[in-house]
Amino acid sequence: MRIKGKVAIVTGGASGLGEATVRFLHSAGAKVIIADTNRTAGDDLSLALGSRVSFIETDVTSDRSMQSAVKRARKVHKALHILVNCAGVAIAKKIISKEIPHDLCKFRQVIDVNLVGTFNALRLGAEAMANNVSNHEGERGVIINTSSVSAFEGQIGQAAYAASKAGVAGLTLPASRELARHGIRVITIAPGIFDTPLMAGLPEKARDSLAQQVPFPSRLGRPEEFALLVGHIIENVMLNGENVRLDGALRMASR
Repeated sequence: MRIKGKVAIVTGGASGLGEATVRFLHSAGAKVIIADTNRTAGDDLSLALGSRVSFIETDVTSDRSMQSAVKRARKVHKALHILVNCAGVAIAKKIISKEIPHDLCKFRQVIDVNLVGTFNALRLGAEAMANNVSNHEGERGVIINTSSVSAFEGQIGQAAYAASKAGVAGLTLPASRELARHGIRVITIAPGIFDTPLMAGLPEKARDSLAQQVPFPSRLGRPEEFALLVGHIIENVMLNGENVRLDGALRMASR
């Protein structure tokens, strides 16, 4: 699928990996809707990029809220071709810390945003895409989810985050198989350690230590590199039903 002229929704598109994706898709000629809870950042980004980008305040865990984002795409642009799910949260909490068990509400919150939110966007996006006119390959849409290397090598203190991202990874193949008859591809990117707002709060020493764990290149990933992979996935029709690691050969240690 060619990006130019297509309509995309990027959840979590106001910052980090999502923002880089919005900027890339816009530069490639797409019409992009930023679906995020951060109104200030979303409005600023849409204003900076211009008329082909708009923002709608969206809670991916809410049926009604996510439906509004999809309806915006169909009402304003008459279609939805691309969905990139970048909305997510992370916490660091041990299962037992100082004899106190992990807060169950916080565990549920991470699962709700990262996994349930991804599925919510996927199901509603797929419904919209199924109504598209197919291209010469029979393709109607592309859905790209965001997992993490933590899905496969979750560290101590990442029980909630790793479980949520493993769920996203596990969703990939069954979703791609089911949606194949509609001409919709589903692919998941599993990033390693990227320089996002989540990482920005760490001390420089901690950031350097994490960067040194990456075999090559020994640095934090750049959000623009995530966006480049998004672009390639959209335009390479043979990519489907796969979890693609983007991690510089990183394999996470236990802590």
